[in-house]
Parts: sequence; C-alpha cells; structure tokens
Amino acid sequence: MTGRSPGPAMPDQSVTLVVRRTINATADRLFAAWTEPAQIERWWGPQSVTCPGAEIDLRIGGRYRIANSFPDGKIVWIAGVFEQVEPPHKLVYSWRLEASPEAAERVTVRFQARGDVTEVIVTHERIADPAVRDRHEHGWHGCLDGLAAYVAAG
Repeated sequence: MTGRSPGPAMPDQSVTLVVRRTINATADRLFAAWTEPAQIERWWGPQSVTCPGAEIDLRIGGRYRIANSFPDGKIVWIAGVFEQVEPPHKLVYSWRLEASPEAAERVTVRFQARGDVTEVIVTHERIADPAVRDRHEHGWHGCLDGLAAYVAAG
C-alpha cells in the first residue's frame, strides 16, 4: 500500500476529429462510392496512397477491410465492423489498423443533401492523441479530395 488516495477518475483522454466537404453529387451516389469495393478502390486514400483492395460486408455487424498502399510499397489494412448502416445517409464503424494492438477508434460518416450537392461529414472518435488526429486529418482530407474528383469524373 502506498498511502496515496486514488483521487478522481481520469477523464477520457481520447481526441475527436471532424472533417467536412461539400461534394457535387447526390447522397445516394456518394454512399455507393463509399460502400462498394470496386468504387472505393478508385478513389480511397490521401495523395500518393492507393487502394489495391477493399472488402465490405455492408450490414450491422458486417466487417470491412481497406488496403492502403504507400509509395514505398508498404500495404496497411484498415479494418472494422459496421455499427450502423442507414443508406444513403449514415455509416458508423469501428476503425483500426489490422496489425495494431491499439483499441479500435470509431468513424461516423454522414451524407447530408443540400439541394444539388451533399455535405460529407466524417467524425473520427476515440483517437489516442493529437499527433494521430493530425495524421487522420491529413488522410481524411485526401480521401474526400479523391472522392470529389472520382464522382466529378463520372
């Protein structure tokens, strides 16, 4: 026994990131691009990262895996489980690097129609620290740039 009192419980130290992008496409079109493997492989990843493979079981409790191929040839798989699937407006899923022992993070993607365009809102929660949040922010902006370019190209 150390003789110290335990003190108050530590607050949740996780970090949340919100990234928004208005894209000239319908919510239906964007939801399909986000959830169909053949489409994800065409736009996923920040600049210089490509997606050589995607697997999606689009249902609550269904699993997904998305490959990120880096310029040096390294491939990292992001994997998780769908918690909510509400076409074409909302997805909620766990998020973790497949080889990582870290606890899963959570991603919520909302597709909010605004007339002829759709606002895509990505909320990434349970991030370990600000440095990881900053890397995710860079990645999400790159993904949304790729998504916008993909749907614009038809």
